[in-house]
Amino acid sequence: MNELVRSTVSDGVATITVDNPPVNAISGQMADELSAALDTAFENPAVRAIVIVGAGRTFIAGADIKLLEAAARGQNALDLHPLLTKIENSTKPIVIGFHGTALGGGVELAMSANYRVATATARIGQPEVNLGIIPGAEGTQRLPRLVGVEAALNMCVSGRPISAADALRLGLIDRILDGDDSQVAAGAAAFAREVAARGGPHPKTRDRHEKLGTPADNAPLFAAAREQAARTRRNQTAPLAAIEAIEIAATTPFDEGCRKERAIAVRCLASDQARALMHAFFAERAAAKIPGMSREASALPIASVAIVGAGTMGGGIAMCAANAGLPVRIKDADPAALERGMATIRKNYDASVKKGRFSQAVMEERLALIRPQLDDEGFDKADIIIE
Repeated sequence: MNELVRSTVSDGVATITVDNPPVNAISGQMADELSAALDTAFENPAVRAIVIVGAGRTFIAGADIKLLEAAARGQNALDLHPLLTKIENSTKPIVIGFHGTALGGGVELAMSANYRVATATARIGQPEVNLGIIPGAEGTQRLPRLVGVEAALNMCVSGRPISAADALRLGLIDRILDGDDSQVAAGAAAFAREVAARGGPHPKTRDRHEKLGTPADNAPLFAAAREQAARTRRNQTAPLAAIEAIEIAATTPFDEGCRKERAIAVRCLASDQARALMHAFFAERAAAKIPGMSREASALPIASVAIVGAGTMGGGIAMCAANAGLPVRIKDADPAALERGMATIRKNYDASVKKGRFSQAVMEERLALIRPQLDDEGFDKADIIIE
């Protein structure tokens, strides 16, 4: 079994690196190894601070989706609570170094640490609603404590990640590091030495309340979030469940809030929507894989396009090809249909000119690339034919 976590110690800082390619997804083995690495760092008197970073192109991009899918089928779910509690209760400051994309369970793990830093290009998000679930590893309880109720609602309902600059502005991270992704470990370690030198106490997310607001302040925020969910995620239950959990965070002591969050997370996992969305997640990725094709395979060059059918879709594809500078032959068996299709193409281009998206000259150049025809002439020489 390959090791998924490795540790080094330098100048008082233990750097723990998670290495589970391609996206460092959290598995049971990784959680166990990370817990053991933390114990070793706790026991080492030479270690004054601890850093956790991801190897490769990203920090932890969430929990292993296969484990979530198994939990949705009623099998045992991965329980991160002991690991998060261990991190939060550390007597030595723990710093998370973000690079690449930190998502879901990776962000939840990071929020249990004392500090978080990130490279300038990092993206950080809670996209669980896209799978029909909520941030169920105490994420709905810690996130509003760090970024405030309004920002937490937006992140959990939209599922969209935020930039490092926005994360710093909101309070999710404490510093944007200089340098590129390859320097995240060194930058996080330097920050860790700073906070260790300052001494404690070091902040615990669970103890922060200054951004939770009052019921009166929060009432319009929760109402707006429910309106947003109804508008952008019609008939989906997970966004409303996330709002419910964040509302609990704003009105309930942390430990009780975590217990209630877990109950909501279990309810979401057992839903038909979660199972369907997870199925779609895997199906989309399976559809992109061609059996027997190696990762080294390269696309064939395309210098010309032929299209069968001058309807709405055929005309749109012809415009896409012409916009890319490719000559296009578009065929239709019906002369009237071909004429209508070309008229629609010209009308669409003319609308873009009137809106100032490009000039009349550019429009004429693109139209010149599109050749309407009633036969198959030249189709045998096209690099790709689309029906």
